[in-house]
Order: sequence, then C-alpha cells, then structure tokens
Amino acid sequence: MNETIETMLAHRSIRAFKDTPLTEEQINILVKAAQSASTSSYIQAYSIIGVKDREKKKQLAELAGGQSYVEENGHFFVFCADFNRHHATAEMHGTDVTETVQSTEKFMVGLIDASLAAQNASVAAESMGLGICYIGGIRNDLEKVNDLLNLPQYVIPLFGLCVGYPNQEPDIKPRLPLENIYHVDEYEQNEKVFKDELTKYDEVISSYYTDRTAGQRTGGWTAMMAHKLTSPVRTYMKKFLEKKGFPLK
Repeated sequence: MNETIETMLAHRSIRAFKDTPLTEEQINILVKAAQSASTSSYIQAYSIIGVKDREKKKQLAELAGGQSYVEENGHFFVFCADFNRHHATAEMHGTDVTETVQSTEKFMVGLIDASLAAQNASVAAESMGLGICYIGGIRNDLEKVNDLLNLPQYVIPLFGLCVGYPNQEPDIKPRLPLENIYHVDEYEQNEKVFKDELTKYDEVISSYYTDRTAGQRTGGWTAMMAHKLTSPVRTYMKKFLEKKGFPLK
C-alpha cells in the first residue's frame, strides 16, 4: 500500500481546527489540485469561492446550522456548479447554450465536476497534514448564501469545505462492508444477503458510537438511516434552481 492510499484510508472529518490560517501558497496548491480532477468533456462546470472575510464566515456558520468550525478553520471553500462562463463563451461566439445548460444531464455534469474537484482538493489537503470537513449545511438557505457570495445566474453553491490544521484526533468512522457497496456483474438483490451484512455493520457502528460517546449513543446505522430519511429536507431546492436558471428538462 502506498502513501497516497494510506492517506485516503485514514480520512476523518475534522470539526476542530487550530487558529492558523492557510498560506496563499497552500490555498493555490489546493485549488490547482482541484482543477486537476477529471471533468466531463473538458467542460469544467464549477467554480470555487474562497471565503476569508471573518463576518461572512460567521454568517455561513450560522446558515449551516451553527457549525462553529465553518467560521473557525484555516480556510473555507465553497464549491459551486457553474455554467455562467459557458453562457459567456456563447456570447463570444454568437451561439446559444441555454437549452443544453438547462438540461438535467448538464446540471448533473456540474454537480459531478464540482464534487470531483472538491475530493481532489481534500486528498491534497490531507496529504499536506491538514484536515477537512465537508459542509452540506450551507444548503439550508441557498438564497442567503447566494446573496452573501454575490453569485451570478447559472451558479449554484453546492457545499462548503473546511480546511485547516486539526485540533482533534477523532477515530476513523467505519464504512459499510465492501460486499454491501461493491457488486460484481450485476446488483446483488438477495435481501437476506445484504440485510445480514447490514446487521453486522450495525454491531460495528453501535460499538463505534458507544466508545466515542462513552455510552451516550449506542444505535446502529440502519436505525439512524430509517429515521433520518423519513422526512424530506430542503424542499425549496427546485424553486431555487429554477430561479437561478435551471428549470431542469
């Protein structure tokens, strides 16, 4: 096993950072690493907003549900799906890309491109001895995030990424069994097989949370998911996307 794989397998989400800002060189390296990720058809349908302003970070922390580490970290990035520049290229060459950009397929390209770029940046950060934490909480109120970051039409903020020097050492959270994730030739649909695997995984997760919380939390993964997914969240999203120029077709 090489050093890169060891770094990836040692990933933990960090939610407490030292009060040490990243240098401009570090920030530039992470952005360049993000840009080196694969991109569908070379479209590069994303942008990254680096948030340095302390007041803006504070507001983003509040919008994300009071997550203090959004404000207190080495640097905060917001990854966006971005087709604004593609409309600009159309204007430069007398064409119209609106119908294509508004397709569900191209919106998915933007989501995937941004996610690949963010994961590249994350692996790069962890290889530099830094810690990271993804922040989906900014989607609690994208209207306010949009205004705060002054985002133009066709740019959608997707998630944040905290990066900085770790001020904690949490345990690695066990993932689902490989057999539950990886299927060969076709999807495994034998319910007994995958439910048996999930039951074993529940025992692992229960033990993990029992140790982590000194017995205050003992539930398994299946119960957590069964309850967590019963009520839809952020149901305003479709209207927001339409307002930003993505009436998906």
